[in-house]
Amino acid sequence: MVDEQTVLQHLLSVEANAAALIDDAQAEADRRTAEAEKRNRARFDEEYAREAALLSENYEKENAAVKEDYQRQLEAYRRSLGSMPVDNENFFRLVESCLMKA
Repeated sequence: MVDEQTVLQHLLSVEANAAALIDDAQAEADRRTAEAEKRNRARFDEEYAREAALLSENYEKENAAVKEDYQRQLEAYRRSLGSMPVDNENFFRLVESCLMKA
């Protein structure tokens, strides 16, 4: 009877130690997971910020180039309008004839 009791007591002790080891292992796994998640989040945020800055810089460059091209085309159009001959007399006759028909 004493031997059985000793064996049972020993088994309960082993079971308690195993449960403690499992709890410790779970806590360690949770800690490592949280640590890895934190590192990965920081790396993601850093890479995201870098990529966003690069895209923003490219957008600003392309936007400036488009604006510059627009101004160039607008100026060329204005010059072409300035070089066209204007025949006010015929224009006014055409407008007058259109208004008289209406």
